[in-house]
Amino acid sequence: MTQPAKLTIDIYSDVMCPWCIIGYSQLQKGLALLEGEVEAEVRWLPFELNPDMPPEGEGQSEHIARKYGRTPQQAESNRERLLEIGERAGYSFAYTGSGEPPKAMIWNTFAAHKLLKWALIEAGAEKQTELKRALFDAHFQQRRNMGDPEVLADVAASIGLDRTAARAAIDDEVLGQLVRREEAQAWDMNISGVPAMIVQGKYLIPGAQEPEVYANALRRVVAKGL
Repeated sequence: MTQPAKLTIDIYSDVMCPWCIIGYSQLQKGLALLEGEVEAEVRWLPFELNPDMPPEGEGQSEHIARKYGRTPQQAESNRERLLEIGERAGYSFAYTGSGEPPKAMIWNTFAAHKLLKWALIEAGAEKQTELKRALFDAHFQQRRNMGDPEVLADVAASIGLDRTAARAAIDDEVLGQLVRREEAQAWDMNISGVPAMIVQGKYLIPGAQEPEVYANALRRVVAKGL
C-alpha cells in the first residue's frame, strides 16, 4: 500500500491577520481532501504587518482608516464580509467573553513571534500550531492584549506549555535575532502579504485560498517529486 507523501508547509503569518486563520482553516479542509495521499507538518514563520506599532496599540477602526483610508461604513461592510467568510471557513471571529466586548485593537506582535519560535524549538510543530490557534482566539475572540508579555505567557500556559519558560522566551534576545532573520528572509523572497505558505521550502501558495486550491497545489508539488 502506498504511503502518504510527507510535506512541510511553512506559513508566514501574523496573529493580527484574519486572513491567516481563514487560510489555515481552508488548508486543513484541503488536507482532509488529500487524506491518504498527503501528510503535512505545518510550521509558523514570523511576519509583522505593523512592525512600528507602539506598545499601547491602536484601535482597529482608527488603524483601518489611517492605513487604508476606509470610511467607518466601508470598514463595517468589510468586517461583515470577513465574518461571513470566516464562518464558511469554520472559524468564528465573534467575541466569546462576557459583558460588553472590549474595543478591537491592533497590537505589536514581535513578542508573540518570539513565543511561537520558542514553542517550535521546545515543543515541536504540533504544539506551535496549537499555540498559534490559541493566540488567534485570544486576539479575535477574546480581544486580549497581544502585546502584553504576561497575557502571552498566560496563553502559552493555557495549552500546557511552561509559563515561566514562556515568559523568559519573550525576553530572550537570541530568539529575537532568529525572528528578525526569518522576517528578513520573507522580504528576500518578495513576500509582502500574509498568509504565504511555502511548501517543501520552495513552492509558494500566496493568500487565503479555497480548500480545493490548496489540495490541487499540494498534489502538483507531490507530482514534481520530493
